[in-house]
This record gives sequence, structure tokens and C-alpha cells, in this order.
Amino acid sequence: MNIEQTVKKIINDVRANGDKALLSYTKKFDGVSMTKTQLKVSKQEIKDSRSVLRDDIFKAVKEAKRNIENFHKKQIHGRKTWYRGSTKTVLLGERYTPIESVGVYIPGGTAPLVSSVLMTVIPARLAGVKRIVAVTPPQKNKQINKYILAVLDFLRVREVYRIGGAQAIAALAVGTKTISKVDKIVGPGNIYVSVAKKLVYGAVDIDMIAGPSEIVIIADKDANPKYITADLISQAEHGENGKFILITTSKLVAEKVNALIKKQVALFPGKKAIEKSLDKGKKILIVKTLDNAVSIVNQIAPEHLELHVSKPQRLAKKIKNTGAIFLGEYSPVAVGDYIAGPNHVLPTGGMARVFSPLSIDDFLKKSSVICYSRKGLKNVKKSLSLLADLEGMDAHKKSLLIRLEHES
Repeated sequence: MNIEQTVKKIINDVRANGDKALLSYTKKFDGVSMTKTQLKVSKQEIKDSRSVLRDDIFKAVKEAKRNIENFHKKQIHGRKTWYRGSTKTVLLGERYTPIESVGVYIPGGTAPLVSSVLMTVIPARLAGVKRIVAVTPPQKNKQINKYILAVLDFLRVREVYRIGGAQAIAALAVGTKTISKVDKIVGPGNIYVSVAKKLVYGAVDIDMIAGPSEIVIIADKDANPKYITADLISQAEHGENGKFILITTSKLVAEKVNALIKKQVALFPGKKAIEKSLDKGKKILIVKTLDNAVSIVNQIAPEHLELHVSKPQRLAKKIKNTGAIFLGEYSPVAVGDYIAGPNHVLPTGGMARVFSPLSIDDFLKKSSVICYSRKGLKNVKKSLSLLADLEGMDAHKKSLLIRLEHES
């Protein structure tokens, strides 16, 4: 049975058996036995988690929150309801309203992905989403990672469930007795989570299908090989199947980076996993010109793009397809992942050709507003009638004419 068939089975099981299926899969995949009442994290447990945030950590979280909020607040400009009279007899406009409920998936594992909490919850909150639900896999002791829980509490997320994997996505999409369905699901996850999001799309909206991490670095002859090497390794730390690509006009820079990789990787406790990722996904390309490099980048459409060149802003103007652009040698991807402010939930797998980073827009929807007076409707009578006749839509035409029956 392939991954998609497995995930379909899980979704159908959750649809049919609800909480019972969630508990069964939590025991099977997470090795955690729970009762139905333990699925939801209690308000007291959430409140108590705040004690784990030392003053220095709390200060860092607040700084990240401030920067992320300030950046995303700028996105609200222009996303406001507007009305405009095209003539005295016609009023047109767009009405913006927030999505009512959003489910946020926070991956489990050994590392608490606090940054993912900040990046998904903050824009939803700023957009005006009333109900924000967080799901994250339980640890062996049945508890949620305290740092994740503490940051959720800091962001005023009070509805939290200890459930992960495809079954969590299914619960958010179809609902159970314990977990009410949501309108949209956002947040990164493993291949099972991504496939589940793909399969429930349509029943709910999703942000995007997130794949393995990607970084492309364009470097000229003056680039610092140590910085480039560190940034390639930092993305390989995310796991296998990613892309870690250096494109440079300098053979010397390429050679130095290639030599430095093994030395730098050896310094990390998780060096075996990083080496495995780099073995599969690392590429170093030497090109004649920076324009050649730009052409390759626009074809790859990477998640992250770093420009280690003398005039990064000038080169950035030529980039059409990427999730995020990091200008200059003092702008590593890590600063965007944690503290800068722009969202780190980015399109992968070449989808930066058509997708954008997670933003306020993902939590707002538009309704067109159309208001005609009797005179305004009479003014379009001829054109509307002709178009309706052309399409053979007699009832459409009648809905116009019935309002103007007594007109000469």
C-alpha cells in the first residue's frame, strides 16, 4: 500500500469512526495510549506551560512576535472593504472578511518548532480569524512539548489537541465529537501530513503542500565560502530529499565550499543525518555569468534564495520565481526562519512559480459587491440581452426584462 492509499484509509476511518480512530492511530503511530477526554489539552495545562519560558527565551519570543506582527500588519493595507460608484446608478466594490476557523498543524519530534507556531498563528490572528485550533502530536508521556504549548498560550490559542499525523488533518477536515471541523488547515508536516492536506483539499482549504527544504545560493568571486557552507548545512539540517545548491561564477569559491562542507558538518552532533541529506541533495554549479545563475534559479523556483554577490539588490530584480530572497552575506536563511518578520512558510518543489509565502491573504476572503439602480439596469439592457442571447440563456435575459417590463 503506497502513502496516498494509506492516508486515504486513515481519512475514511476518521470520517467513519471519529475519536475512536484518532485514539487508535495515536497508539499505533505515536505509541501513546489515551482516552477520549485526553485528546484536548486542558486550559490549566496550557496556562501552566508558561512557566517553562525563561526570561531570556520569553524576550526572544516577544521580539520575534513583534517583528512578525509588524511585517504582516503592512500586508493588511489594501485588503480593506471598498465601494465605488462607477456611475450615479451603479455601486461596485469588494468586501473582505476573515475565514472563521483555522487549524494549525505543529509538527512533533524532538525539536519544539516554536517558530512554526509564531508564523502560522500571528497572520491568522491579525486577519481576524475567530477560532484558531492547534494540533500537535503527543510525546510518550502524553504531554505536548511545553515550549510549543507556552507559545500557543502567549498567542492566546486556547483550543489545542494532542493529535498528529494524517489523522489530525482528517479530524480538522471532517470533524469528530471532540474536534469540530475547521475551514482551513495551515502548517508544515511530514509526507503523510502533506498527502492528507492534498486529499482533504476541497472539503477544506489549505495553505500549500509543503515539501523538503530548499536553498539556492548565487555567489560571485568575492563571496565568503564559510558563510555559504554554513547556510547550505543549515538547510540540510531539516532532513532528507531537500535541495542544497550553490551556483557560482567562481571556480575557487566552488572548490573552497566543497572542501569546507565536510569540516563544518563534522562539528555538529547530528552530522550523520546532515551528511545523508547533503549526499542526496547537494549540488555545486559553476556558470559563466550571474545572468546564467538567474536563469537556473527561475527554472528551479526554490523555497529560499540567497544572493552572495556585490550588488544583490540589482540581481534580485531579475528573480521571478522564489519563496524568499535573502540579500547579501549577512542575511542567512536562519534570520528569516526565526526573527526577521516575513513568513517562513514558503512554497517548495518549484511551486514558487505560482505560490507565495503564507500571509494575511491566506486568512481573508473577498466577496464582490454589486448594486444597480433601475436606471443603471436599464442602461445595460441591450448589452446584457445580446450576451444572454448569444449564450442561449433565456432565463437570464428574462430576469433582466421582468424588472423593466413597463419601460418604453
